[in-house]
Amino acid sequence: MSTELRRLRNYIDGDFRDAADGRTTEVVNPATGEAYATAPLSGQADVDAAMAAAAAAFPAWRNTTPAERQKALLKIADAFEDRAEELIAAEVENTGKPAGLTRSEEIPPMVDQIRFFAGAARMLEGRSAGEYMEGMTSMIRREPVGVCAQVAPWNYPMMMAVWKFAPAIAAGNTVVLKPSDTTPASTVLIADIIGSILPKGVFNVICGDRETGRMMVEHPTPAMASITGSVRAGMQVAESASKDVKRVHLELGGKAPVVVFEDTDIAKAVEDISVAGFFNAGQDCTAACRVLVHESIHDEFVAALAKAATETKTGLPDDEDVLYGPLNNPNQLAQVSGFIERLPAHAKVEAGGHRVGDKGYFYAPTVVSGLRQDDEIIQNEVFGPVITVQPFTDEAQAIEYANGVEYALASSVWTKDHARAMRLSKALDFGCVWINTHIPLVAEMPHGGFKQSGYGKDLSAYGFEDYTRVKHVMTSLDA
Repeated sequence: MSTELRRLRNYIDGDFRDAADGRTTEVVNPATGEAYATAPLSGQADVDAAMAAAAAAFPAWRNTTPAERQKALLKIADAFEDRAEELIAAEVENTGKPAGLTRSEEIPPMVDQIRFFAGAARMLEGRSAGEYMEGMTSMIRREPVGVCAQVAPWNYPMMMAVWKFAPAIAAGNTVVLKPSDTTPASTVLIADIIGSILPKGVFNVICGDRETGRMMVEHPTPAMASITGSVRAGMQVAESASKDVKRVHLELGGKAPVVVFEDTDIAKAVEDISVAGFFNAGQDCTAACRVLVHESIHDEFVAALAKAATETKTGLPDDEDVLYGPLNNPNQLAQVSGFIERLPAHAKVEAGGHRVGDKGYFYAPTVVSGLRQDDEIIQNEVFGPVITVQPFTDEAQAIEYANGVEYALASSVWTKDHARAMRLSKALDFGCVWINTHIPLVAEMPHGGFKQSGYGKDLSAYGFEDYTRVKHVMTSLDA
């Protein structure tokens, strides 16, 4: 007997609605491999409607006071707390993540991030007004950019939605947000939560695929396009946005080096790095995926990391002992499997390297050693529970290897030598350098990379300012 699928809908101008032409796609739970819902496959008419709603709402929303926007965001944060269990259930169905970790590791930072941007709404900074030319007073206005077209990824659907809408709305913009076609459920629920708090049209959600996202970016209405996704997707967005000179905010892939020196506490480093590499099935652009370890401790470190991998569990969302759930979709499972299948002869799989079970998209915690700098798995993003290990001889080679990829989002250094840590923090060409830790984020500090990892910042006052434009106003004192 077939189970009736839940029906997800777009949220446009304060109302839930189907796609204008009625098209839908099935949404699959990656822990089971079975469909549980349908979502709209939005087309041009839906994009037009959402953009028109956001444009109509913008004049009034931009003229609200920072205090009013703060109050609305604080209400949203409270509502997220009140409906946390609903959000967790939706996200677990979206992603197959462990429910307990979703509760402890995602809800609290999401709520905190919304509250941070609520405060940021009242703390815009700029140069003080003054007479920089005789007889003239100059001042700076920071204004919202307008309608923002935003595309969120499937690895953290809830949290990335927050990273998108919270700073944009705090700055006085209106939003059209598209979740990934594989993970729309929690974003549609967020629309339901926000809908009773914000004026209609300020926040809109449309479901759809890559073509829907392209229509959003190419639409003439948005003043800004913001995407978290792959490098390929970011390049396409930048190219499309260039046609009418939209502002673009890109948070793309990563290949984080983890540089481990010989004075490191190996047991502690292995414990922390294995969690930072395998958490969320390694589907994190900051994951500790590329370990560079000094040759004098290489073999000991690899053995300890392989042991940690064999002791790390993946499994169903209600299993309290698992660190991570499935990969998000069959394409991602095929991608991760392909990297392992194509390993060169000189590589060695120290642990894992295989699918787990035949239901859902689970993959074993994997450690690979014996790799060279130009190997595919070193240069390209796997985005799975796979940690590679390479030896280095000295500090200069560690820096060369660490910087020798096209990604530049996050990195970490593990050493007890403070001066060395400071030298590495300067030399590493990455948007974030952690020292003796890897992966913690706080709302007050920026997240964003260089090179093919994109540009623009999430979180922090820098992320907030990305959603504003700067205007110079000069007035004559003789008038």
